[in-house]
Amino acid sequence: MKKLIIPLLFLFFSMSQAQTVKTVSTDWTSISQTIAIQTSVKKKFKVTAYVKVETTEPKSWAGVWARVDTKNDEDGFFDNMRDRPIKSKEWNSYTVEGTVDKNSKSLSFGGLCLFDGKFYFDKFELFIENDKGVYEPVTVLNSSFESPISNGDIPKWIQGISNDAIVKVKEYKITSDKSSVDGKNSLLIEGKGIKPRLEAKIGNVEGASPKIADMISMLEDLKARVERTVKNMSQYEIDYLHDAEANRIGALVMHLAAAEKYYQVFTFENRDFNEEEKKKWGNALDLDQGGRDEFKGHDIQYYLDIYNEVRAKTIEELKKRDDAWFAEVQTRYDWTNQYCWFHVMEHQSSHLGQILFLKKRIPPEQKKTLPQEIKK
Repeated sequence: MKKLIIPLLFLFFSMSQAQTVKTVSTDWTSISQTIAIQTSVKKKFKVTAYVKVETTEPKSWAGVWARVDTKNDEDGFFDNMRDRPIKSKEWNSYTVEGTVDKNSKSLSFGGLCLFDGKFYFDKFELFIENDKGVYEPVTVLNSSFESPISNGDIPKWIQGISNDAIVKVKEYKITSDKSSVDGKNSLLIEGKGIKPRLEAKIGNVEGASPKIADMISMLEDLKARVERTVKNMSQYEIDYLHDAEANRIGALVMHLAAAEKYYQVFTFENRDFNEEEKKKWGNALDLDQGGRDEFKGHDIQYYLDIYNEVRAKTIEELKKRDDAWFAEVQTRYDWTNQYCWFHVMEHQSSHLGQILFLKKRIPPEQKKTLPQEIKK
């Protein structure tokens, strides 16, 4: 296949062999290659590939995708076929088309898939316009996946879309397959045990009265957002202390569990924490220096397990009550039970924003040199 090299457009494959490997848990995965671009004029491109999908999960789909990154880090072209998902069990060719221009820095392209099923990819091709407006082929390395796949590694392809790591997803197995449209092999990505999450749904919770069902679904949606944000973070990341007055991300998840535990006893039992509960939950509820001292040295699942246990109790108890109870007033604060649980919900939202803020400010280069403590 001819490689395009002309004065107005210079392309080269950016395939770092020094990238680290990161393993995560999520409900989708992707493969990619990236080329750097330098052009003084606007040019069209297109990415084509053959894809087929075998699945019994209605929400499963695959796509061909392409993304243009710009020199000033503004949003560039992006299309992953979300509006036209691939679900056919027959081999078909699919195309994504876009443009590059003088502000373009790189073009990334590949395939992606979501949820359970078998997702097959073969014969990727990339074409970019020349000066005469004619599409010319650009080399795609291992375009038909003829090079053997070993231990889930795809020669010449990167898993995930991270700039600094190869991202492998626990839920997906990657192998070669003899079903193909070009050559002897294709790429097979198989997802197992993935439960699609419910999105944009309020209410209709089995066993709950209407208003309580609304509250449970909102509480669960926000908890899911917290979990998605933190579940793949390393212990270094969740223990990182931004400054002497900040809180660790692990401690913040523990704080969410503690606050919810308090509103359980407050609304379900009409009381405050007893001494035993204060001892167990006090530092997590108050955070401050006690929280900074206590909540460190655990992986993120430690905190999520506690959070999930508390939430299961919340849902169990809320389902025992009805909308009339929701409207009752807790005279100590003159709050209704509904408002108390609204506060738990918005409290999750507030700290999710804090977690996102802290997560973006964790410096990777300090992983080996970061002091264990930042003292006042």
